[in-house]
Amino acid sequence: MLTFYDTTAPKRPVNLSLNQDLVAQARNLTTNLSAEVEAMLASFVERKTLELRNDRERLKKSTDVWNDFNNRHGSIADEFSTL
Repeated sequence: MLTFYDTTAPKRPVNLSLNQDLVAQARNLTTNLSAEVEAMLASFVERKTLELRNDRERLKKSTDVWNDFNNRHGSIADEFSTL
């Protein structure tokens, strides 16, 4: 799997407020809860980054189409302008 972040960056402690029962159940399912949470966080960041990139691309395409229409046909508002 390609990583999009520096996997050699130093680790640092962080404070999280998590449901106590959920943490207890998770600890019973893994020997390294920190690694599991880090993997989920990496997946979240990658997914959200991709969503934001796709949104920006869709907006740019929409803007390009609108600008092309405006360049070819003029502004729709011109038809209704009183100036």
